[in-house]
Amino acid sequence: MRTDVVILGGGLAGLTLALQLRARLPSLDITVLERHEHPVPEAAHKVGESTVEIGANYLDTVLGLHAHLRERQLRKFGFRFFFNDGGPAVDAVTELGASRYLHTPGYQLDRGILENFLAERVASAGVQLLSRSTVREVRLADSGSHGVSFVRDGAELELTADWVIDASGRAGLLRRQLDLQIDNGHYANAAWFRLGTRIDIDDWSQDAGWHARCEQRERWLSTNHLVGPGYWVWLIPLSSGSHSVGIVADEALHPLREYNSFERALDWLRRHQPQLAAIVERESGKLQDFIALRRFSYGCRQVFSPRRWALTGEAGLFLDPFYSPGTDFIAISNTYITELVARDHAGQSIEMHAPLFEQIYFSFYESTLALYRDQYSMFGDAEAMPAKVIWDYAYYWGILCQFFFQRRLADLGALSRLKRELASVQQLNLAVQALLRAWAEGEPPDNARRMLDQAALPWFAELNRGLGDSLDDRAFDERLRRHTALLHELAAEICERARPRASAAAVEAVAALLIGTVSGEREPRLFQPAA
Repeated sequence: MRTDVVILGGGLAGLTLALQLRARLPSLDITVLERHEHPVPEAAHKVGESTVEIGANYLDTVLGLHAHLRERQLRKFGFRFFFNDGGPAVDAVTELGASRYLHTPGYQLDRGILENFLAERVASAGVQLLSRSTVREVRLADSGSHGVSFVRDGAELELTADWVIDASGRAGLLRRQLDLQIDNGHYANAAWFRLGTRIDIDDWSQDAGWHARCEQRERWLSTNHLVGPGYWVWLIPLSSGSHSVGIVADEALHPLREYNSFERALDWLRRHQPQLAAIVERESGKLQDFIALRRFSYGCRQVFSPRRWALTGEAGLFLDPFYSPGTDFIAISNTYITELVARDHAGQSIEMHAPLFEQIYFSFYESTLALYRDQYSMFGDAEAMPAKVIWDYAYYWGILCQFFFQRRLADLGALSRLKRELASVQQLNLAVQALLRAWAEGEPPDNARRMLDQAALPWFAELNRGLGDSLDDRAFDERLRRHTALLHELAAEICERARPRASAAAVEAVAALLIGTVSGEREPRLFQPAA
């Protein structure tokens, strides 16, 4: 068998890459090898059910799946946080979230429904999708065609390809073969399961005032986070009618052995999230699956090679399910791979572009990793954690999203023009993350019964709305510089808020990086302190 591109894995990363390559290069011969049978079950046991703006835009706009997402999946009511560790009801603690839907959508994905749809889509586009295919060997060539041996329905088959793309997920065929995995210093574990019923957090309170905080009674459509020191619990609805529940925790504070089976997870929930535990126990007969992962986060030495191989999705690296960046990084890596294949297919050299794209990709990865590494201990802090969420969103929407939404991931000219600004905010982000951690090490704050409404911050809502704008080079550069200044203003306010509880050294480390003198008359960027 002979093909231009062979993709090892027919999950979310592999199928979306096949669609993106087909749209960019209609004459390309593409083969996808997937070891499982298609169609896969609904509520398929895969992590990555919640999307944020980059991943959502990749699916609905870049790949043109808008109708499917609107009709077969669920629109997400943003992120929502409840600081209710140890037993308080969700209506009696600080709630962080938006009172209304913001402009740019995200989605809750039933991965089984989506991947079945993608499989039909790639097949109708002329991509050869071979399910029940187990890869036995990959022979990478320094030049010329690569070789892949695989077994399908008992038959041993051989395939040669110009490009080999590993999209095999956590199995990481090439990552393991080439010994590319690296320890990234983020040590967290996770366990998650699905129940064949809806968990409607709106029913957890009969307080009319609590319900009136949101314009629509649809908190259940949020990715709901029940947070405490060193952990968070997710609640994600699926369009199939199931609900996904996950426990994610710092290994040092909540060892995996405490929740690595359904029975232990239920006991753990009884201690930390009894309101949820009562529902899970009542509906335990509808348990659909359970899985636990130790140290789920890892890095990778190389993901793009000028020798015409690449890794995408979890086959390359994985960060953390918090903030749902998995589909984002699939979108980014698939875009770079498509650009490399297109250049190579046109007879252009990729000797320079492969390492450059990889450097940019790793820069995005390192910036995002800083949001998680050594940060879990502060998750239960109802004062510092909301500031962190606002900062992390502002950094994401204001900087990282701009390059994707404006289709400038591969715009080396823009990256060069804005090199100083990008280096500035990347350094500032590291210092702010350290300050936030130091802030949470101080005396615990009051966990006031109030809602911190993200939609009530005009600048914050505008960052989200502006993602859909179309910008020329000049406007794009101006926006990135304006967002850089905004982040410096936000960092200055975080310094002021953190000063009473954080160490002077952490505050001064951020203050030393601030550009110019920030006026005390500036517009507030954070929520007003509790009375």
